[in-house]
Amino acid sequence: MKPQHAFQKIACEETHDGRRLRIVLRGGRGNVIDTAMAAELADAVTERTDGRHLRCVTLEAEGENFSFGASVPEHAGEKVRPLLETLDRAVSAILHMNLPVIAAVRGACLGGGLELVLPCHRIVAAPNARLGQPEIVLGMFAPAGSVLLPERVGRGLAEEMLLTGRVLPALEARTAGLVDEIADSPEEAAVAWFEKYLLGKSATALRFATKAARATLLRRIGSTLVHLEELFIEEATKTRDAGEGVASFVEKRAPIWVDA
Repeated sequence: MKPQHAFQKIACEETHDGRRLRIVLRGGRGNVIDTAMAAELADAVTERTDGRHLRCVTLEAEGENFSFGASVPEHAGEKVRPLLETLDRAVSAILHMNLPVIAAVRGACLGGGLELVLPCHRIVAAPNARLGQPEIVLGMFAPAGSVLLPERVGRGLAEEMLLTGRVLPALEARTAGLVDEIADSPEEAAVAWFEKYLLGKSATALRFATKAARATLLRRIGSTLVHLEELFIEEATKTRDAGEGVASFVEKRAPIWVDA
């Protein structure tokens, strides 16, 4: 048996006699995703999901907000590559997981937070949930979101969200197909859906069915994800406007774009 990491910024718990794995983000206020949290999540998805009887993974977060997004200060200098590579590793691990994954979302689910939710098979949101990719507001773009958001809401709305940074409230997200269900307690609703539709299924059959259902998607977008990650790290974050976006965020002022 391979050794398992001790987590500090997430929590893992098996329920239903090992048939469900509950993963919870525990990053403090807003659950900002830094390199350490992204690494722990990627490790949890790869290390804790091979149980023979496991049928489902649920992803949720402590506090009033799922996640404000990836750490903005870590988008500058030498920190950006470790952050983006680790975040993309977590997104890819969820995307490639041969098990159904259900996300339970409260409050803000923005930027890197939404990128973690997009590859989930089902998204349950609280009425106060707000989902979006506002990276453009910081002079950047969303690598994983650019590929995965159109799969959920279609090209037209995805491009609008990615180019304007518009954030969808829960009801609009449900209508658009970004959210599958709205519930006062998304965590309880996620468990109820698992118990009704997955608990009685064969764990072995679910793994094959999940792999088959994702086969076309993975073949279509695999190389694009890698390309956009490098475009972000090697070009986009090195522009003057990206630097201004980070600086203005940290200094809590309006950005002054130089268009370069």
